[in-house]
Amino acid sequence: MASVKICGLSTAETVAAAADGGAAFLGFNFYPRSPRAVTPEAAARLAEPVRGRGIKLVAIVVDPDDALIDAIAAHLKPDLVQFHGHETPARVREASARAGVGAIKAIAISEAADFDAAPAFEPVVEHLLFDARPPKDAALPGGVGARFEWSLLAGRRYARPHFLAGGLDPWNLQEAIAASGAPLVDVSSGVERGPGLKDPALIAAFLDAAKRA
Repeated sequence: MASVKICGLSTAETVAAAADGGAAFLGFNFYPRSPRAVTPEAAARLAEPVRGRGIKLVAIVVDPDDALIDAIAAHLKPDLVQFHGHETPARVREASARAGVGAIKAIAISEAADFDAAPAFEPVVEHLLFDARPPKDAALPGGVGARFEWSLLAGRRYARPHFLAGGLDPWNLQEAIAASGAPLVDVSSGVERGPGLKDPALIAAFLDAAKRA
């Protein structure tokens, strides 16, 4: 079974569905342009019922300034910060240290050469996350339903467990895990009924598919 991160949660109902269904990671999005964006205060309220259940809370940020990192650390108190922008390894190290937690770095993939960016981040993160490179006209750096060729990830080894993301849904998850060999998977738009509208039934279906993979 691959461990699952449900990303971009914004309601109590979907947080409960993810936690009760066995998600190992819950992601809260702090990128203002995202339809899934929440405030640090709102994320803290959403996360409160699941604290202490062994589920890791993840703050998703895109090129954050120190003020945002400080607010997230003060209110959500996450286990991990996921950097989904153009952050350098030095910035990832600095910002995650400022928050006092571990880091995830998302790396955009469209071809095999894109994996060359990963080694520079391995010393400063807990996890790498390989996401599909969004279309050039996309307004968001992720969560747009794009996917890359999963077999590009097969056989690659990293110092930390890595996530596969991009275009996953309850119907293709098992194929994606078999093709990529990824130990961790991340889903956002694939469990939504509309932009930013997570569906508890789709979350449950995705988590069930992960258990069968």
